[in-house]
Amino acid sequence: MKEPTKTQSLKTTSEPESGLAKSGYHHGDLRAGLIEATRRLVEEKGPDGFSVSDACRLAGVSTAAPYKHFKSKTDMLVAVVLEGMARHRENMEASLAEIPAKSPQRIKALGSEYVNFALEEPGVFRLKFGGFTDGLDDERLQQAGEQTFGIVLREVALCLDEKSITDEVRRRGFMLWSFVHGLSFILHDNRLSKMGGDVELDFLLQDVAERVLAN
Repeated sequence: MKEPTKTQSLKTTSEPESGLAKSGYHHGDLRAGLIEATRRLVEEKGPDGFSVSDACRLAGVSTAAPYKHFKSKTDMLVAVVLEGMARHRENMEASLAEIPAKSPQRIKALGSEYVNFALEEPGVFRLKFGGFTDGLDDERLQQAGEQTFGIVLREVALCLDEKSITDEVRRRGFMLWSFVHGLSFILHDNRLSKMGGDVELDFLLQDVAERVLAN
């Protein structure tokens, strides 16, 4: 995935495609089709503007169809979050493929991928981190979050020559996550230009990675 270099080129607008095939779905891919329809609507309208009937219309199925796979509208939105987080983890791992082990460049790549997720899937990002999941007692969400943060902790431990996830690894991992999480929201909301103009994202992420990992 290509990394953006300047903040003015970062802000993107996710627009759903014109529509899904209207021929309906076989039983095996009905669930996937509804999740994709829900994701597109979340990107277009946000989670508050999404309705089950809208998703059914976009997917080309009856309004009774979702209840073969989902308990509620909330369950459909959770499925979108879980699939989004799975894509995010895959992209994080892919961003490390050609970077040598124990290099701060790997931490920078993870930070860049976090920002990319916020800007390329703003609806899903806001769905995950905008409060929707906070009140949900869903073990799948907790596990997905731990798996994502676990990638950061693994890389921090390698950079610090630690053989396990120590308290120090967690402390520095949390510092890194806090920075890119806050930065992602600032860029997601297009606020950076109001706070000081252009920032070289590549340099910024590299600088933070090196500072946090320094002995």
